[in-house]
Amino acid sequence: MGHQVIIFDFSVIRGLWESRVKKNKERQRKEKERLEKSALEKIKQEWNLILECRKKGIPQSKYLKNGFVVTNEKNLDTYGKNPQLQKRHTFSHEVKKERNKFIFQLSGEQWTELPDSLKEQIYLKEWHVHNTLIQNIPGYITLFQDLSVLELSKNQINHLPVEIGCLKNLKVLNVSFNNLKSVPPELGDCENLEKLDLSGNMEITELPFEV
Repeated sequence: MGHQVIIFDFSVIRGLWESRVKKNKERQRKEKERLEKSALEKIKQEWNLILECRKKGIPQSKYLKNGFVVTNEKNLDTYGKNPQLQKRHTFSHEVKKERNKFIFQLSGEQWTELPDSLKEQIYLKEWHVHNTLIQNIPGYITLFQDLSVLELSKNQINHLPVEIGCLKNLKVLNVSFNNLKSVPPELGDCENLEKLDLSGNMEITELPFEV
């Protein structure tokens, strides 16, 4: 009785196996892309939510917990529609706007002297003048009796006027990184001065006794 020989075509089996492996890899690739897209979309949504919260003046404690965004759009809408919260945000904006009316700001090397219009703003409470080529602070500064802050760093100022001693409400004077060689004794008359910054004026070797 003869033996029956069974012959398998392994090329067919290998082809089926490779086809299944290829399909499985394709499914894994698509799943990975889906998850990545989902994660990016979530990050985008969370970031947009944070920006919206900041825009409406919503405190971080309302939408962040342990560094994670927890507030949904519904809560955001509820917060935004709250008349009391809207009123508080509007009030904060108005306060900031009102405060800016009393602050003078100037910067840029195109400025070699203070603008003439400054004389008409004697109600100002703060000067912030930085990175200019201005060398002198005019004597009419004595007119600004409400001044509490003089931030004049990184200019070319070579002396301070004696009239600065008339600023009785001055609390902060920053004239760092200028070209000052001395400080007028009259500065000692600024009885409310709390902070004086003279750093970066390399030619100042001593301060007046009055200061």
